[in-house]
Amino acid sequence: MTKNCLQQRMRGFCRLAFSLVLVMAPMALSAQTAKEEFPSFTHGNEPDGTLYLPAPPDTLSQNYINDMVQYVWGKTQRQGARGRQAVFDSYMSTDSIVKGFSEAFGCTLSKEKTPAVWDLVERTISDAVYATKKAKDYYRRRRPFVQFGDRTLIPWSEAKHATSPSYPSSHSAAGWAVALVLSELNPARAEAILKRGYEFGQSRVIAGYHYQSDVDAARLAASAAVARIHTTAAFAEAMKKARKELK
Repeated sequence: MTKNCLQQRMRGFCRLAFSLVLVMAPMALSAQTAKEEFPSFTHGNEPDGTLYLPAPPDTLSQNYINDMVQYVWGKTQRQGARGRQAVFDSYMSTDSIVKGFSEAFGCTLSKEKTPAVWDLVERTISDAVYATKKAKDYYRRRRPFVQFGDRTLIPWSEAKHATSPSYPSSHSAAGWAVALVLSELNPARAEAILKRGYEFGQSRVIAGYHYQSDVDAARLAASAAVARIHTTAAFAEAMKKARKELK
């Protein structure tokens, strides 16, 4: 083989290798991004809410009257400690949620102090939120503050949420799913944890971002998500690590 021929082959090989890098790099980045943005147990395999949840209440139904009664009730709760709690509950980061459950759980939960519990909660939140997504996109129910041209307890978030669907409430699903998992992790504190999870959902009614039926359906979606994550080896392993950490 001549020297020129060998050089041509090497240049061809380099061009091929460079082309492969250009093709594979975005795929690797996409996979990494997906992993970072979706730290769930079931990887999008949550039960489809459009197949088992009821439709949002018709405006002529008794259930819608209950929604209106609860909407008015929520506005009466906005002053004082309960209103401040509803504002705090509006933050959907894992850090704020574990902090909000710490008192009910009986010890301080944080990424620094209890990283295994923190990871368990983060992944549970992800699955609970995704368990509401298909029903949200299907029904496209308008939020009450949009429907009535009203103000909320959290005005700085109104523009962000004005076009997003109301039913079911992803906030409420996250709070109830976390309550179910944490109460399993610490059964001695189950009642306090479950109460906190219930109040987390009611905070969305108080804030004016959801109807009561949005919150009620979200608890069903959260329960379905938690039932599904119990079927995965990843959840069993995460619970094992969390229990060991708490000991």
